[in-house]
Amino acid sequence: MNFDDTPEEAAYRAEARAWIAANKFDFRNFTRVRDGFDTIRKWQEIKQAAGWGCLHWPKQYGGQDATPIQNVIFSQEEEAAGISILSVANSITIGMAAATIIHCGTQAQKDRHLMRIARGEEIWCQLFSEPVAGSDLAGIKTRAVRDGDDWIVNGQKVWTSYAHFADWAILVTRSDPNVPKHKGLTYFLLDMKSPGVEVRPIKQASGGSDFNEVFLDNVRIPDANRVGDVGDGWRVAVTTLMNERAAISSVFPTNFDDVWRIARETPRGDGMAIDDGAVRGLLADWYVWHRGLKNFSLRLQSAISQGKTPGPEASAGKLMLAAQRQQYLSDAIDLLDMGGGALASGQDMGLHFAFLRVIGNRIEGGSDEVLRNIIGERVLGLPPEPRMDKGMAFSAIPTAL
Repeated sequence: MNFDDTPEEAAYRAEARAWIAANKFDFRNFTRVRDGFDTIRKWQEIKQAAGWGCLHWPKQYGGQDATPIQNVIFSQEEEAAGISILSVANSITIGMAAATIIHCGTQAQKDRHLMRIARGEEIWCQLFSEPVAGSDLAGIKTRAVRDGDDWIVNGQKVWTSYAHFADWAILVTRSDPNVPKHKGLTYFLLDMKSPGVEVRPIKQASGGSDFNEVFLDNVRIPDANRVGDVGDGWRVAVTTLMNERAAISSVFPTNFDDVWRIARETPRGDGMAIDDGAVRGLLADWYVWHRGLKNFSLRLQSAISQGKTPGPEASAGKLMLAAQRQQYLSDAIDLLDMGGGALASGQDMGLHFAFLRVIGNRIEGGSDEVLRNIIGERVLGLPPEPRMDKGMAFSAIPTAL
């Protein structure tokens, strides 16, 4: 396959590069301070106003009906300009929440939210995982009870990225505990300013607090905010999860340039680290991985841009990214030698932050074990793991909690 630009693509790339160069701005520490999400909103607003925001969306919802490759080209140019991290932080909003609304939402929900998302007016979070239901999403206990035209929701969510900045959330609840666990779920859109919503940031080893606990105490949600039918929440949640894994494997920067720079600038013996044959072999391995992941991401982004819902193959990309990214960052720290054991300064600060944060990549969007099960069962057609709770009402499943 030829990955070189056609003349038309080259012209589009030059236009995107010129526009980004003329409009990008400086940003720092956006994951650690509230002002950072103002920066993310600002960048999305600027892109949308100039016709570069949500390129792959239909025009009726604020997009440009761009071709898959045009969408990919713009993302590549954002990365080349060093500002792709702004889009990474917005990936839950655009890659998960908006994608689910486009595929599964009502027309009223699309009209209410999609243009606001496109203009950067809404930041979203994902209220899925719970203290006793992380990898087993269908095991959630957060309860939704119908009350006229509303639902009353009580429960606790955890590991919710950016909940302390979010305006809205996508939420999975248990609406019927007397049916098998996958059949008793209902999916909602939640205004995070609703009475009864409490967000508590979790301090992480990296020093950041982008994960949160979220407590829901008699939170009232209008039935108009329900996505899909009552009890059909699992189907809608799977749509979100497939888009989440595709988004994670598509947007996280691989930072090959960092390890290349470190190898050229770090002394080792009588020369630099890059003079060592073993280090050059390591660089070759990481370059192959870097290009492989990029090409895998191109395929996923093309499918999404064509309106397709990412399938189980997205799990392979997310699995490959998380495990290899952790090893990659570990090797980069090792290349710094003794400097890698202390807090680095300057341009390597971001590397250290990423190294301490990367363990979250192994869990968010599905743990390694869950992803391997999905790949084995749904891609390779292997027999499923035994499930003792199959067909059993959720309320009858034994639990210690």
